[in-house]
Amino acid sequence: MAVRRHTTSLIESMPELTARDFRTMHFLLSAPKLSALPPADRCEIAFAGRSNAGKSSALNALCEQGNLARTSKTPGRTQAINFFENERLRFADLPGYGFARVPPAIKAEWGALIEGYLAERETLSGVVLIMDARRPLLDFDRQLIEWGAAYGLAFHLVLTKADKLSRNDQHNILRRTRAAVDGATAQLFSSSKRIGIDEARKAIALLVPDDVPGEHAD
Repeated sequence: MAVRRHTTSLIESMPELTARDFRTMHFLLSAPKLSALPPADRCEIAFAGRSNAGKSSALNALCEQGNLARTSKTPGRTQAINFFENERLRFADLPGYGFARVPPAIKAEWGALIEGYLAERETLSGVVLIMDARRPLLDFDRQLIEWGAAYGLAFHLVLTKADKLSRNDQHNILRRTRAAVDGATAQLFSSSKRIGIDEARKAIALLVPDDVPGEHAD
């Protein structure tokens, strides 16, 4: 899986990604359809994952903001792409997928929205795929990776709720996940125990095109 290249001056002039780029994120808008996306005027990183995998909690932990991405005890609540940005970078929080109680018609709309965004968004540089470490790489996770690979996107796999596993299980799950997805990076993560935050930030920095001048984040 190769990072999609960009040639726009906005991205080429972007300096190195730092921790401040996470801390200064703020909500921009919700886009329920592709025509409602914000202008493609800066580098974007997408966050994807199954409903209840801990995607919102992971995003909040990475940005050190407890209420940046709204968490819910009702899986499948997010039905649009939620965008967060600062002055030079944007995160796209994709709708959670795989919740059985969502009507099939709504599931189809979400699938079309997610695939359309991955296929058509010119400034999208990579995808952070959030998965419950106890249940990684389920069918739709694999489908999402296949979509992204077809569009030349790089993936970083974040195995959340890792604190609920033993050390031995953590090691085995991480090893199997890395072996199963060629070309993607993977790590263990826990929002509640603050495990893997720095590692995830560094991996996300590497999703920014490598023709951007400067070094990556610490």
